[in-house]
This record gives sequence, C-alpha cells and structure tokens, in this order.
Amino acid sequence: MNKENNPFDNLLKIGQLKREAFIQAEFDGLVSTANRKLHDSKNASLSKDSRFDLAYNAAHSLALAALRKAGYRSENRYTVFQLLESTAGLPASIWRIFATAHQKRNLAEYEGFTEIESSLLEALINATEKLNLILRNKN
Repeated sequence: MNKENNPFDNLLKIGQLKREAFIQAEFDGLVSTANRKLHDSKNASLSKDSRFDLAYNAAHSLALAALRKAGYRSENRYTVFQLLESTAGLPASIWRIFATAHQKRNLAEYEGFTEIESSLLEALINATEKLNLILRNKN
C-alpha cells in the first residue's frame, strides 16, 4: 500500500482514528457477541426491524474487532465499516452493504424511519457471515 494512500494515516491525521494496542480478550468478546447476534438475526419469528438491528450490530462488532486487531480504534461507526477493505480484505462490494445498512440504521435511529427491505436484511446477514468467516480464518 502506498504510504500516501494509507487510509489509517489519513484518518489518524483528522482524528477519526487512534492507535491502540490490540487486546485478544476484547477481540474475542466482540466476535462472541457478534456471533450471538448474527445467529438471532436469522430467527424468522422476529420482526424485520429486530432482525436488522441484530444483524447490523453483529456486523459492527465484527468490523470493530477487525479494526482492533489492526491496532486502531474509532468512535465513528461508519469508519469501522469504511476500513474493512484494509482491516479484513473485504471487497468494496461487500462493505458497501454495511454502509447502506448504516444509513438505514441512522434513519431508523434518528428519524424514526423503520422500513427495512427484505433484500437488504438478507444481504446484510450474508455479508456479516462472510466477514465472520474471514475473521475466523485470520485468527
């Protein structure tokens, strides 16, 4: 990776990211929490809104785990998704699903818009499963 194009350095400079030592127990806890939420997100007896919340939060926990493993921390939820290409090798086509889910989550959280398409929910669950598999193979 070209030093000039290093997303970590750029985000460090603008305060969106900070360096922090990796802690295995934190990583394990984030992955464990994500796995429980991901499992529950597949429960068809729950509402789509609840399943979406579970899948989104599982994705965020896994993305944060990947960022922490790389030795960084961010308080910005979007940033942890944005860096998945660098932290987990996740193709842009997949992390963009997380970006779309993040936008929907913000609409629900801050504006009360809760219409979740089934296609987005399924794409989110599938993308989260892919990220989970990548992290499992890297650990």
